[in-house]
Amino acid sequence: MELRQLRYFLQIAESASLSRAARVLRVAQPSLSQHLRLLEDELGVELLTRHARGVAPTPAGRILADHARAILRDVDRSREAMTEALASPRGRVVIGIPSAVCRGLAAPLILTARRRFPDIALHLVEGMTGPLDEWVQSGRLDIALLYDRRGPGGIRTMDLLREDLHLILPVGHPLAGEGAVGFRRLRGLPLVLPARPHVIREVAEAFAARADTELSVALDCDSLPAMLALIGEGYGSLYPAFGIGPAILRGDVAAVAIRDPTPDWRLSLVLSHKAANMRAVAAIAHLVDEVVQTLVQSGHWKADLRRTGATPA
Repeated sequence: MELRQLRYFLQIAESASLSRAARVLRVAQPSLSQHLRLLEDELGVELLTRHARGVAPTPAGRILADHARAILRDVDRSREAMTEALASPRGRVVIGIPSAVCRGLAAPLILTARRRFPDIALHLVEGMTGPLDEWVQSGRLDIALLYDRRGPGGIRTMDLLREDLHLILPVGHPLAGEGAVGFRRLRGLPLVLPARPHVIREVAEAFAARADTELSVALDCDSLPAMLALIGEGYGSLYPAFGIGPAILRGDVAAVAIRDPTPDWRLSLVLSHKAANMRAVAAIAHLVDEVVQTLVQSGHWKADLRRTGATPA
């Protein structure tokens, strides 16, 4: 039994006429009659009865017609699925990236996505981890990069890296020329930090408690450009060096390592369970992981790669 024979038989049964079926299929009527006879001979039953107005399926023919519809529908769906799998993913994907990583990651990610997936429209949203976490859970974001995520489970997560926070100072500050400073030397230093519940603030205060010291937070500021301007006016801050790489390279600020203990945080990639276009979302998620690995392995991003989470798929 061939799929072609099932298609021919089903068209004849639904057309109720050999001549009409031949026109629809664009097959010569004698050839159609021959395929029908071969199918009946193989099954050992009569599938159609002929009458003055055309043909009608026998009880056995009606049974075969039901199965033929299901078989041919599954074959068509399989073909469509294979075609879709081989085609380039397409659609709109909204990704949220924290300010602490956006300036270093955004350009290589967008440019690589444009080359690799020209049919995906990537929409980037910059924000703080707290709001980004809420938005990815609500479905406003398809993907989010989150630092030290503590949100509820039931969401696909992949750990990307562990990154140190540095002491960020004006270039002329007495501590700016040191290779590293102990955490306790931050005591009394006027700092500008994001307000709670920003992750950087929580990490800084948690490590201060571990070092049995206190931080002198002079100003709360949730704006990175404003924070950099205030550092230029003499304040210090705690921030990852990658997030302000251009400012460090220009000599606007200095980044000093912190020891005993070294404050750090972990970056994860999170996929929304409400994302509609999962094929395009998964493609961008894997691309994010690839770009992050490239930046770390090339030395542009000083961090340790991690692989303790579940890979989004």
